[in-house]
Amino acid sequence: MREAVIKSDRETEFFTPERCYILEMSNSEADPGVSIARARVEPGITTALHRLEAVEERYVVLEGVGRMEVGDLEPVDVEPGAVVLVPAGTRQRITNTGDRDLIFLCVCTPRFYPESYEDIEG
Repeated sequence: MREAVIKSDRETEFFTPERCYILEMSNSEADPGVSIARARVEPGITTALHRLEAVEERYVVLEGVGRMEVGDLEPVDVEPGAVVLVPAGTRQRITNTGDRDLIFLCVCTPRFYPESYEDIEG
């Protein structure tokens, strides 16, 4: 990794089949150890049940409220300041239980790559 300042362009936010919006903030071969994305889930929406192969993830809740399902834990209510640890290969999804967007950072190690994503909804 080399020193850098990366500026996010909100215009590059995109909707995913997981039913949330993603803004990639930092995800590059130049920094393979970590990626950072901002996720946005609209009110009443539950993301698709999924897991990441060989990638650990942390959710850092910034705005809104939700209910997190991760692994074998009972569903847990989350709010700003909550950090959710998701080991590689662990099933996960989140529901926005509030009346405004639920916004959180997804910090992945090593960095997220699309092939690591597995939809296990069905």
